[in-house]
Formats: sequence, C-alpha cells, structure tokens
Amino acid sequence: MKITAAVVDEKGGKFEIRDDIELADMQPDDIQVKMVSSGICHSDEALRKGDAVIGYPIVLGHEGAGIVEKVGSHVQNFVPGDHVVMSFYACGNCDNCLKGIPTQCLHYGENNLSGVRPDQSAHFTENGEKVLDMFDQSSFTTTTVVRERNAVKVDKDLDLRKLAPLGCGYVTGSGTVLNTLKPRPGETIAVFGTGAVGLAAMMAGKISGCTTVIAIDVVDERLKLAKELGATDTINSKNEDVVEAVKALTDGRGVNYAVDTTGVTSVMENSILALAQGGVSACIAVTPNHIDLDTWNNLCVDDRSVIGVNMGDSIPQIDIPRLIKFYRAGMFPFDKTEKLYKFSEINEANADSISGKTIKPILVIDEDYKF
Repeated sequence: MKITAAVVDEKGGKFEIRDDIELADMQPDDIQVKMVSSGICHSDEALRKGDAVIGYPIVLGHEGAGIVEKVGSHVQNFVPGDHVVMSFYACGNCDNCLKGIPTQCLHYGENNLSGVRPDQSAHFTENGEKVLDMFDQSSFTTTTVVRERNAVKVDKDLDLRKLAPLGCGYVTGSGTVLNTLKPRPGETIAVFGTGAVGLAAMMAGKISGCTTVIAIDVVDERLKLAKELGATDTINSKNEDVVEAVKALTDGRGVNYAVDTTGVTSVMENSILALAQGGVSACIAVTPNHIDLDTWNNLCVDDRSVIGVNMGDSIPQIDIPRLIKFYRAGMFPFDKTEKLYKFSEINEANADSISGKTIKPILVIDEDYKF
C-alpha cells in the first residue's frame, strides 16, 4: 500500500515528505499501525547528519504512537483498535533476551540498525528501490508495519500525542537510573544536559529517593524547568566550574552517580571528575566524540566507574507501563517537556530540537485524531 513518509535522501539532507512510498506486506508476526504521533529524538538527528550511519535514503523516527489497524496470523497480544507505543525490537530467544536483558539482544543490530528486515527485505520501497528503516519501526510515516515485540499496548484514555517519546527518550533516561544505576534513598545524582533524556533521568533520580538531584545545563530556561520537575539544585556550567560546584553541593565529596546526555567531550569528562569515591558515571549520548582520562588518578584511585547504557537497559513492555503509572501519580510529568508540531513542520521541529528551543518536539501525524 502507498503511504506518506518523511525521507532523508543523503547525509545531512532535509526531510522530504513524499506520498509515493510503498509499505511492505505484513508478515505473520507483524502489526500494521496507523501513526498518530512521533517524537523527534537526537538519535534521529545523528543518523540524518551521519554521526551514526545506517545508509540512505532512509525513513527515520523511532518514538511512534498509533492505533493498530491489522494484525498478522501469528500475533497473540494485539487486536485492531489497540493503542500502542513503539520501541526497539529484541528477538526474545537469544541468551541475553532470555536473561531479561533485551537491550543486549545478540541480534540487536541486525533488527534495529541494519535498515532492513533480517531476511534483507525492505519495509519501504520507492519506485522499486529500497528505502531503509530505523528501529524496525520508522515512525515518520502515516502508516507503518512493525513486529509484535516492537509494540506496547497502552490505555485508550491516554493522549497518544503525548506518549510517543516513552518509546525511546523517556525510557532511556529513566531506565538508566532505575534499571542500571539503581541509587538508594539518600544518595546523590547529577544529570548533565536537561533535554528529554536528561530530565527523565533527573525525575527518576527523584523517584528513587535521591536527596540531592543536580541538573546541569547552559540554558537558564531549561534549568528553571528542571527545578519545577524535581531538581534540588541547578548549575549553569557556562557561568561556573561544574566540578567545584557539584562538590560544594555535596560536602566536598562529589555525587554517587552522574548521567551525561550531551556527548560533549569536556562535559563527559566533568561527569566523571564530579563523582565521589566509588561513584558511577553513565555516558549515554549518541556521539562521535571521545574522552581522555588519566585512568589512575581519575578512575582507579577513587574507584570510579564509567559505563554505557543502551536504551536504559529497559524492557519496554514493563518499563513503559511503569512510567505511565508514575505519570498518572504526578511523579513523572514528562509532557511538560513537549511541544506539538504538524507533520509538515518536521524540518522546523528538528531544527528546534537541535537548537534547544524545544526540548521534545512531537509530530502530530494524524491531525484528525481525537482525544
């Protein structure tokens, strides 16, 4: 069937909305989803500009929310009319999936970052030529086909325009804290960068019972929002020495945990230098940048650790409903970071994301959707 999709034809190219994209036929474990909305994530931008590469032409988008239209013959958990949020695909059968760590699925790359299905067939074609996909999903479309394990059912009394970023940005930031760092009540955390991922990590720190939750950025408006969402302290790193400021807020010790969402070399390094003895820094940005550390003085002597975390070590079918429960309880007001754009405004929305004007842009793909 013909659909409308936003296509990037070349490295650094703009999104072009085209209505001649052919959607592949469904396979037995597929569901067909009419898209309502999609978040724009910095990972989309990394692929668009070539910091991380799958190839071109490509349909990006991996924070989709929509309504199930059709289900394949092997699908067990969804029926037409279900509301879903979409996330990454994990096979469910490899050793790591069976251990309950789908973000470390041994087939993660071929399923999410190859641009095609594992059998090398394409989700999308244009004039008979392959158009690559992202995350086995590609949510910058009016309709898409995903496998059952990509989707998470959500209650129909929730606004699908708000929920889309739960599939990546919000689950990545919160999961890094709740699933991986696991701070105990009374411990301390600093979050470097207050975009959607950073604010999600910060709110998760508060939920975990951290008594010092430090938000760090260079934009005062973002730091003001961070305070509103639960930061106990804020630091504008443009105006003061971050490491010294963090230590001043923690009796000279540094924080137990840090999360860097910026991918900027100096900021990643500061997230490590601001740690207390035995502290852990999670560097989770998609970035081509590297860090330079004196492992003896910066790591070994103080027994510090630096880790990477993929997708918040999340199990979407567990973590997304948990975040919705926190949201309903007023503990995770993620929608305060969002701004809605029309699908036709995708390039403007992406530019606002890059500049920091909008923390989390949401493309409303189905403007007829009623909540």
